[in-house]
Amino acid sequence: MESNDRGQKTLLELRDVSKVFKKDGRDFPVLKGINLSIREGEFVSILGPTGCGKSVTLQIVAGLIDQTTGSVVLDGKEEHGPGPHKGMVFQEYALLPWRSVVENVEIGLELKGLGKKERRKIAREQLATVGLEGTENQEVHEISVGMRQRVAIARALANHPKILLMDEPFEALDALTKEEMQIQILNVWEKTGTTILFVTHDVDEAIFLSDRICVMDINPGRVKKMLVDQLPRPRHECMSRTDKEFNDMRDEIIALYSSLKDEELDLII
Repeated sequence: MESNDRGQKTLLELRDVSKVFKKDGRDFPVLKGINLSIREGEFVSILGPTGCGKSVTLQIVAGLIDQTTGSVVLDGKEEHGPGPHKGMVFQEYALLPWRSVVENVEIGLELKGLGKKERRKIAREQLATVGLEGTENQEVHEISVGMRQRVAIARALANHPKILLMDEPFEALDALTKEEMQIQILNVWEKTGTTILFVTHDVDEAIFLSDRICVMDINPGRVKKMLVDQLPRPRHECMSRTDKEFNDMRDEIIALYSSLKDEELDLII
């Protein structure tokens, strides 16, 4: 599905969101005045160096932590706390080793009280969505690291969330597996139409995946610039990351961070 075929309805809004942590009686501002709007069906990445508050922003959207000021609105309703309508995929896939692949995907469905037959059907469908047909009865230790992350994605999709939140999910993978997973998540996105908010510090990854990129600044974390990704869709493994369009966008992002120290810049390229 082409990016411009997606709906124009605003699904998620962050309105003037700030976060201050307190330690030893002192305030440590982590986020300041984050305003972000995501349309239904969009793939949006939050990009920035370590310490800019990317993951904190995602955790606030997920309802895992509360913002200090501002509000999070999802599908027209102000959000407080987690829920099955928000799927979360972490860097660590957190599968239960004593459960089979399909039983791991069923966890959220069990918590919702679905019967075994219904949840098994849904779990199998989601495993097919992420390309893992035939692995249902395998144990976690029997599948590769990349496959385990796909199981985690299937588990998040099983609840049919309004939005899928992904916190650097491919960071721990080797380069080849990481590229394979980037293709896989685009395939999932195109099949399902699920809105995705994706956190990364990898510039190339953000460019390859996204409709728009929220480039963040540090100390405290704030939106530096929103960029529209003009690369054509569908994107695939044959797309060269040395193409002019790709490199022009990469250069624009690096230029935004020209004031960072070399060691800080290394964290986003």
